Formats: sequence, structure tokens, C-alpha cells
Amino acid sequence: MDKKCQDNRASQKNSNNPEYWKVRGYQDRPKDWKDQCSKSFSSMSKDAQDYRSRQMNPNNQAYYKK
Repeated sequence: MDKKCQDNRASQKNSNNPEYWKVRGYQDRPKDWKDQCSKSFSSMSKDAQDYRSRQMNPNNQAYYKK
């Protein structure tokens, strides 16, 4: 994966980035984006939270899976 693709992927997985919200169908980042993120993450199972964390870590192989 080249640098441009890595940056795009990171942007789409970072809820602080507007691109995260655009790929999820929002025009802009919602004003209550922190609440939405914490609710969605806290409602996930422990295994799902762990997998999501691995996907967001570029030092982990799960980060590079499509």
C-alpha cells in the first residue's frame, strides 16, 4: 500500500477527521461526533473493540487488510 493509500485509510478510520464522516454518509462531522463515537464504541463487544483497535494500529497486520 503506498503512502497516499495509507493516509486515506487512516483518515477514513479517524473519527476526528471529516473524511471519516463523509464515507459514512454525512455531509460534515456532526457537532455531537464525540458522543456518537463513544456510544458506538462502548456498545461494541470486547472482541469487536479489540479488533477495531488492531485495525487502527499501523503496527498490526489487521491495519493492512481490506
